[in-house]
This record gives sequence, structure tokens and C-alpha cells, in this order.
Amino acid sequence: MSTHIIEGKKISDQIREEIREEAARLKEQGIVPGLAVVLVGEDPASKVYVGSKEKACTQLGMYSEVHRLEETASEEELLELIDKLNKQSTINGILVQLPLPKHINEKAVIDAISVDKDVDGFHPVSTGNLVIGDDSLLPCTPAGVIELIKRSGVDIAGKHAVVIGRSNIVGKPVAMLLLRENATVTICHSRTANMKELAKQADILVVAIGKAKAIDSSYVKPGAVVIDVGINRLPDGKLAGDVDYEDCLDTAGYLTPVPGGVGPMTITMLMGNTITAAKRANKSKG
Repeated sequence: MSTHIIEGKKISDQIREEIREEAARLKEQGIVPGLAVVLVGEDPASKVYVGSKEKACTQLGMYSEVHRLEETASEEELLELIDKLNKQSTINGILVQLPLPKHINEKAVIDAISVDKDVDGFHPVSTGNLVIGDDSLLPCTPAGVIELIKRSGVDIAGKHAVVIGRSNIVGKPVAMLLLRENATVTICHSRTANMKELAKQADILVVAIGKAKAIDSSYVKPGAVVIDVGINRLPDGKLAGDVDYEDCLDTAGYLTPVPGGVGPMTITMLMGNTITAAKRANKSKG
């Protein structure tokens, strides 16, 4: 059986083209979607992410601001900045790059971002809206996972989806989004007794546990869609997912590589959320 490799870069490029066209349409109406990214400290990975977000905004014809604060910046300073950005009409989306330095309360910062500008989809109200099925800005990586599955021609409705991992950033929201698409969803985690047995029943298997090559073909039902959200650096410096890619190649029907699978989708969905937030902000004015 030949496995269909889900090329995240290709699908992400298609979506970016749609976003670019949407941004151009908005520009004709005098609306320029704006994203503010806040970076506290000098975390090297965070700096790379922030650079990518800035570049994506420019390429798609959107406005971006980056606010860089010292590692020693107080929680109060950060909250003051968020308050200012909440009130700034040229900014439709606010993203505070995580992780934050230890002396800053991450929850307080996420809670301070206006729900209308919560392009990360982490605010408790956004999470509540996601759970009850109300309209909300969706968390970027989980939304990207759903797009990868749909744009690969897979119908999610009626399928059994198993999510391995229960984090607030990926596991729980992706399970909710799969449920919204009418899948039957099982969530597995470190305390799940019969994980392999459950995973093997999945038509769609989403893995987000942060452990390199933890899931091999013995967890995969032949022909299943396998989405690997993990990104881990191996001792030799290479990147690997949570799924043993080589081992699953002959078993999975659809499989995402790492890198080049889910990764490219995250920033793309963030750009899409910024467009959505801009449209909503201008609708409420009109």
C-alpha cells in the first residue's frame, strides 16, 4: 500500500494565497489587518518564530508590529503593553510569544488579551466558544491539523479519531475540532491503560506528546490518517516527530512528515485568524 504524504508546505502555500487575495480585497476597502507580536527575553527559538511571523505578515500584505521586552521586564509592564494594544485600532491580533520568563504569570497575560484580538485562540472565552461550538478564533496548530486532513480529501464525519496527548495548546482543542467535524473522538494520555489498542482503532490518529518517535506502526491501523504534531531535536541535531515516520510509512494511508507537515500550517492559520479578526472589527464598526 502506498502512503499519501501530506505536504504541509504545499497546503500552507495554497491557504496563504487565499489569505493574500483576501488581504488585497480588504485593502481596497481601506482595511489593513494588523498583528502585534510581543517577545519577552532572548529565547532563540522564540526569536526565530517571531521573525517568521513578521515575514509572513509582510508577504501577505498585512501590517505587523513587534514589541521586544527585556527578559527582566515586569508582569506589570507586559500587561500595560497588552492594554495599549487592546485599544489600538490598527491592531487586530495580539500574540504574546510563549514561553514567558518564570516571574511572569502566563495565565494572567493570556487572560489580559482582548478576546476579539486573541489570534492564538488561548483565551478562556475563546476556549469556551470552541467547546460549545460558538464562533471564535481557533488555536492555530489544531486548526491547521483540521485543514491538512480536509485538504487531503479526507472526510472526517463519522470517522473514529484518536488524539494522543491532552495539552491545552494541541490535544484538547484538536479533539474538540474533530468533534465539531462530526468525528467520534477518543483522547489518550500518559495514564491511558490500553493506548496501543485504542490507537489501532483510529481512522484518524493525531499525535502530540512531545516524545521523539514514541508512536510506531504497531499503534497504527492500516490505511489510517496519521498526523504528527510533535517536533523534537534528536542528539544528532536532526528533527523528528512523535511518530516513527519510517516505520509507519507502509502502514498509514496518509502521513505528515516532520519537518514539513503540521509546522508550516501554524503561522498560516495565525495569519488567517488576523484576517478574520480584522473583518469582524470592521463589521462591528459598520
